[in-house]
Amino acid sequence: MVIAIVIGALLGYLIGDLVGLLIGGGLGYWLIRRLRKAVIGKLAGAQSQFLESTFAVMGCMCKADGQVTEDELEASRQLWERLRLTEAQRAKAREDFTRGKRDDFDLEAELAKVRGVVGSQRALMQVFMQVQLAAIAADGTLHPAEHDMLLRVARGLGCSEAEIEQIEAMLRGGGAGADGAPEGLSLEDAYRVLGVEEDASDAEIKKAYRRLMSQNHPDKLAGKGLPESMREMAKERTSEISNAYERIKKARDAAA
Repeated sequence: MVIAIVIGALLGYLIGDLVGLLIGGGLGYWLIRRLRKAVIGKLAGAQSQFLESTFAVMGCMCKADGQVTEDELEASRQLWERLRLTEAQRAKAREDFTRGKRDDFDLEAELAKVRGVVGSQRALMQVFMQVQLAAIAADGTLHPAEHDMLLRVARGLGCSEAEIEQIEAMLRGGGAGADGAPEGLSLEDAYRVLGVEEDASDAEIKKAYRRLMSQNHPDKLAGKGLPESMREMAKERTSEISNAYERIKKARDAAA
């Protein structure tokens, strides 16, 4: 902001001496305020759309097998808790979830809105998919119809099969054990989480790990449209990536 004011003041001074300096500085201040307000407004709109689409698509996904189970409903309620939604936001989430369950719900149009928010940010898209997977897996069973719907959503977002496998591997990992690594994370799934082959070199694995950690940094995702309330989920994702990396390192050290 200061730079814009200084530049405006200098240009004003060149044109109209002291009076021009004051006018130019004022115009610089006004312009930067307008630009900042526009940027903040656009980001807030993107974050709001991300949340709305998250719950609408979740409702559609949970209805894929013909019914929404109590476990799936509980999963959505738990998500509200994790996101620390206000009462007003919870009411909107319920409304969007119900909208997604309707027979006339336009999934493709909703996914187009998500693509508009996500853009080229693959990490942001994967956070969205991770939430959907967690919801439909809440009852402990991934019904064939739900899996088909998952693939439909993935294709609608431009998500690759490899990216879906990566998120599914994270879900299979479960909770963390005493050593910090997920108890159920197999070595095969650890490679899938990092998106590398099992015969990848140590350097390739470290490069993939650093790239994913950078892409999934909560601050970076927040600046691209991830709602502030989803920051904790983004942190969990970076933790899962780190755990997968440690799982591979330990396995390789033991085999050396």
